[in-house]
Amino acid sequence: MTNNIAEALKSAYNAITEFQTKQQLTQQSRLIAVSKTKPAAAVEQAFHAGQRAFGENYVQELVSKATELQQLTGIEWHFIGPIQSNKTKDIALYADWVHSIDRLKIAERLSAQRPSDKTPLQVLLQVNISAEESKSGINPNQLFALADAVAKLPQLQLKGLMAIPEPGKGAEAFEQMQKLSLQLQQQHPDAKELSMGMSDDWQQALRFGSTMIRLGTAIFGARGIPSND
Repeated sequence: MTNNIAEALKSAYNAITEFQTKQQLTQQSRLIAVSKTKPAAAVEQAFHAGQRAFGENYVQELVSKATELQQLTGIEWHFIGPIQSNKTKDIALYADWVHSIDRLKIAERLSAQRPSDKTPLQVLLQVNISAEESKSGINPNQLFALADAVAKLPQLQLKGLMAIPEPGKGAEAFEQMQKLSLQLQQQHPDAKELSMGMSDDWQQALRFGSTMIRLGTAIFGARGIPSND
């Protein structure tokens, strides 16, 4: 398994670098290895193969893995799933990044519950760019008011945007997200991150300025049944 994960990571990074070179893309892009439903041992194997940033969708898994792997210096936990109000305390305690803020109430709770001895949470605002009722995310028309409010919270640092487009509509959605990102940076220059692109559409996402792509099965293989959260 160790070799499989290490080889998968190497293949993924090579594919990303090759695509960026071929397309003459100059922006830096990070790979977030989505480890949801995978055991801590798999994360540890990826860590020892050089991966540092890991994405979790379920709070219970985030807490469990972050606790078990706390000895791994430099590991970085990205919470990328929907956030319930009663789960913010654990996210504030164990995550380094949160990609899925779409309500001021959630942001306020995360800031208030972030321990003062920890660096501020690095946060992204999730945009429901395809206007899907089944997906989390703020309407683009409300984005900038939320950004202004989140930027004022003491234990959060606004770093950019995240989106999960409707399947088959990636190019249009990514182009819209790139425009929103540039508009956001006019008011918040440090909010340059664009978390978008997964296994099926990461190449399109990179074309439109993604700085974080989220790959799971390409690294860890098929997923199991998610835990209750």
